[in-house]
Amino acid sequence: AAAALLSVTIVPVFMGLFVRGRIRPEQENPLNRWTIKLYRPVLRWALDHRALVLTGAVVVLAVTVWPLTRLGSEFMPPLDEGSIMYMPNSIPGISIELQRRLLQKQDSILMTFPEVESVWGKAGRAASATDPAPISMVETIVNLKDPAEWPERLSQDELIAKMDRQLRLTGLVNSWTMPIKNRTDMLSTGIRTTLGIKIFGPDLKTIEEIGGAIEERLSSLRGTASIYAERSFGGRYLDIQPRREAIARYGLSVGDVQEVISTTIGGMNITTTVEGRERYPVQVRYARSLRDDPTRVGQVLVSTPQGAQVPLAQLATIGFSPGAPMIKSENAELVGTVFIDVRGVDVGSYVREAREILKRELTLPPSYRLQWSGQYEAMQRVKERLMIVVPLTIAIIALLLYLNFQNVVEVGIVLLSLPFALVGGVWLMWALGYNLSVAVAVGFIALAGVAAEIGVLMLVYLDRAWANRENQTLDEVVERGAVLRVRPILMTVTAIIAGLFPILWIQGTGASVMRRIAAPMMGGMVTATLLTLIVIPVLYHMWRRRLSLDSAVVTESRD
Repeated sequence: AAAALLSVTIVPVFMGLFVRGRIRPEQENPLNRWTIKLYRPVLRWALDHRALVLTGAVVVLAVTVWPLTRLGSEFMPPLDEGSIMYMPNSIPGISIELQRRLLQKQDSILMTFPEVESVWGKAGRAASATDPAPISMVETIVNLKDPAEWPERLSQDELIAKMDRQLRLTGLVNSWTMPIKNRTDMLSTGIRTTLGIKIFGPDLKTIEEIGGAIEERLSSLRGTASIYAERSFGGRYLDIQPRREAIARYGLSVGDVQEVISTTIGGMNITTTVEGRERYPVQVRYARSLRDDPTRVGQVLVSTPQGAQVPLAQLATIGFSPGAPMIKSENAELVGTVFIDVRGVDVGSYVREAREILKRELTLPPSYRLQWSGQYEAMQRVKERLMIVVPLTIAIIALLLYLNFQNVVEVGIVLLSLPFALVGGVWLMWALGYNLSVAVAVGFIALAGVAAEIGVLMLVYLDRAWANRENQTLDEVVERGAVLRVRPILMTVTAIIAGLFPILWIQGTGASVMRRIAAPMMGGMVTATLLTLIVIPVLYHMWRRRLSLDSAVVTESRD
């Protein structure tokens, strides 16, 4: 919008101020003479072999289907944030002390890598309802040094693979991501890895069994870097069952025993300390050494009304019981999750193969269902939106073209530039090994607008040449109008490609996304230019010739 406003306000003023003196014709520029000299015989050949040119154009479109079907799909390309998040999972019943030692071990191993600046690890969750992380889940942020300081040149995937080999500790399942990306994925889908399979059903035990079956079947699938099914059971709880007969024998109530348990073991807030503007609760309970195993818990004394002190072991049965470490639900349904870290294959292809395996080898009980989540869920949402955005974009372009040309045929000729623009973009994407993603879709949408703009450039001057044709033949009119537009078309294309080319070589945060926006535009500009210079003049020639023949037939009929 700003560029359009400047082009009709500031640009004419600057032209009046700076475009002065003798303006040389295009033929005096040696580069223009050279390009026209190359283009004119090509155009003449194309006009003489119109059927062959159009057939070749259709063949090129058909051949492009081959690389298009081999492009993978993903939500967004991997983003280099300058740091890595390491998220291993351990067994559900792990103790805090053991998890602390494992965390220290992991951090010390990560700090041995010369590429690492600092490491910060966390186990469990903060005092927040928005962070439902069990003690078995670790979140470690690995801040990296500037790549210029690395002893060897490694890609991020190579560095992660190198770290992963050193951190294969017994009982841990590793997963790797980036901090910002992880937070975005967790907020939008609740999945912390590349992919996740949510299992919905009425019973936690059955959900755990289904998760284990999925883990077993997909662990050997190509692209599975790690897979971990949440254990719905496996937690260990200190279970204190009051014995009512024994409690009554000492003249106590169950409430008296429970109060002692909550005070001495669970802890009780007795007051609040005031430190300036800050307030801190003061909690009293037994020291850890007096409550760290069932035997010591059984030695907790309970006072009777008669003043006696009775050990808790005489009033209750004390032991450990298995249970769910965490109960999750979505939309009033119990849910378990299988976390899958995918590497070396695109998300779309992985999900397609995994679904075939699960469909063939896994039978779900009644009332249970699977839902693919993570990046795949985001991909599906974007695909639904693009099904609206892309047709709407093309419709807006078509409307603007019709308002300009007032002719449906010329609108159709310009819109034909869009599939030809896709040809170069698809081939360059395939050559660079990129996958289809949101960034690529943005590049193709931008390419559609630029390709239509170049087509309009050619058609406007073909129409002008036709309006001033005098006694020229149709071939001469098309040749004159097309040759006059070689310079502005090549200038437009060269400026766009020159601006995009450095993006393909940049490094750093956000570079991977920018490259996937630039690649389809660069490749598409090449094929869109060939279409504009060769195919559009041929289509215009055929259209004008058909109109002339129809007009001659009508005149002859009237005579």
